[in-house]
Amino acid sequence: MSALSVGGCVSDGANSWAEAVGPVFAPAAEPMVTPTVQDPGDVRYFPSDEPLRLGMEHFNRGNYGIAERYFRDAVERAPKDVTAWIGLAASYDRIGRFDLADRAYAAAVRLVGETTDLLNNIGYSYMLRGNYAAARKKFMQALRRDPQNPTLLNNLWLLDASAHALGRSPDVETR
Repeated sequence: MSALSVGGCVSDGANSWAEAVGPVFAPAAEPMVTPTVQDPGDVRYFPSDEPLRLGMEHFNRGNYGIAERYFRDAVERAPKDVTAWIGLAASYDRIGRFDLADRAYAAAVRLVGETTDLLNNIGYSYMLRGNYAAARKKFMQALRRDPQNPTLLNNLWLLDASAHALGRSPDVETR
C-alpha cells in the first residue's frame, strides 16, 4: 500500500505539486465570451419586459399616449407577445386611434385566436367608438364561452346603459 505523501517532496521549481498529481479542476480566470453580431456599445440595454412593464404602468395611470409608446416598443422587440399587442390596442382605443387598434387586435388574434378576453376587449373597443351592434356581437361571443364572467356582464350592462342614455338600441349600428 502506498499513499501519496507530499510533505517530503522537494521541488526544483520545474514541476509543481499540481503537475505531479495530474490535472486539477480550476475555473478559468476569464469567463467565456460569446461574440455577438452587434457591437455591445451600439445596443441600448432594456430588460426584456421593461417596455411592457412601463406600458402597463402608464396605462393604469391614464397616460395612454405614453403607454402606447412603450407598448409599441414592446411589440417591436417581442412581436409574439400577446400581452403587449393587447396593451397597444387598448392604448390606441383610449387615444381614439381605432384604425390602429383594429390592427393591433388582429395581430393578437393571429397569435392566440379569439379568446374570451380578446373578444371582450374588441367589444369594448367597439363600444368606445359608439358601434353598439358590433360591441354587443363581440360581448355575446365572449359570453357564450364564459357565461358567468363578471367583466363581460359588467360591459354588457355598460353597453345597455350607454345606448339607453343616448336613446338608441344597443343592437342597431350607428354608422
